[in-house]
Amino acid sequence: MANDKPRSTPTKICPSCGTRVSENAPRCLVCGHQFVAGSTPITKKAAKADAPIGGRTSLPELRLSLPVAIGLLVLVLLMGSGVAYAALSGTGRLIAPEVEGTATATATVTPTETPETPTATSTPEPTYTPLAYTVQQMDTCGGIGFAFNVSAASIILQNSLDANCSLFIGQALLIPQPTFTATPQATATLGEMEATIAACEVQSYVVQAGESLSLIALTYGVPMEAIMSWNNLTSSGTFEGQRLSIPICMRTFVGAATVTPTVAPPYPAPELLLPVDGDAFTSSSDTIALQWASVGTLRNNEYYQVTIVDVTSGRNLHITDEVKDTTFSVPTSFRPTDGRPHIFRWYVVTVAQIGVDADGLPVFIQGGPASLVRTFTWNGSGAPVSSPTP
Repeated sequence: MANDKPRSTPTKICPSCGTRVSENAPRCLVCGHQFVAGSTPITKKAAKADAPIGGRTSLPELRLSLPVAIGLLVLVLLMGSGVAYAALSGTGRLIAPEVEGTATATATVTPTETPETPTATSTPEPTYTPLAYTVQQMDTCGGIGFAFNVSAASIILQNSLDANCSLFIGQALLIPQPTFTATPQATATLGEMEATIAACEVQSYVVQAGESLSLIALTYGVPMEAIMSWNNLTSSGTFEGQRLSIPICMRTFVGAATVTPTVAPPYPAPELLLPVDGDAFTSSSDTIALQWASVGTLRNNEYYQVTIVDVTSGRNLHITDEVKDTTFSVPTSFRPTDGRPHIFRWYVVTVAQIGVDADGLPVFIQGGPASLVRTFTWNGSGAPVSSPTP
């Protein structure tokens, strides 16, 4: 029959969401409702019968499973927080939270010693403080510079003096110290001169008022030439306050402890009394007495030094002796024995003993001018006698 309508497929309505599904469907495809086997399917007529009064149907009931509901809730919260963040960022009132640091255990690393590379450092050159000096009478820039081993020009520049270096007594000067050259490093072996200098005992000394270099040399028993050479001096002149180095290792005699560094006033020349100048003596005279006048009270280490020289002998025979009295007897051992007269010269001078030499013999310095030289003759005869040591 062509006019017959096709038979529709039987359907049923989901009681949960109201969705029409196939009659044989075991589960609603929309809400997942499980249909119970043997239950009466809800037909269209039944649905209309269950419709509320007034002809309006109720909204379909939506039922979700728990996982889906939680997922939808999380999605809604994320979307809301994103919208809120975007809105606050646009206003500039969004404050980033401060993250407080959390103390965490850090492994302690033990450093390994690394040898440091030495850094070259420059050594500053030493600076020297100028020496103070007061100008004395007859001082000149050249003389002062020579004494301090500096140039006169350096003294002029140091003290802002004129080109002529005009000085006055009592003027205070600053003496620049000389620039010393670096001492070369010592080698394994020293030369003879270097070894002598290194082993020499040196004593520092400051020249006092009125002292001469010769007196200092006699006081220490060191030759004046050795002191001049050791201190690089070209003259024997000294001045008060000058510093000298005395090489004790070059001492030739031992100075006396009683010697004072000050110079005593010189004694006058002794006046000779007897014998008169040119007096003659024969072989019958066993002794000849020499006399002179006193020059004053002598100190404990001061003497009259008498010198007698046999001029005729041609062998430089002479006698030198020190006495405290003002008289001296010529010994008979000095009488000539060749049967002819000999001419003798004699004189007297005051001396002071300042020490002894390496052989233990006394060392004297002259304490004043010598007397005039007188002569006498002595005619000797008889058996030969021992002559004094030349």
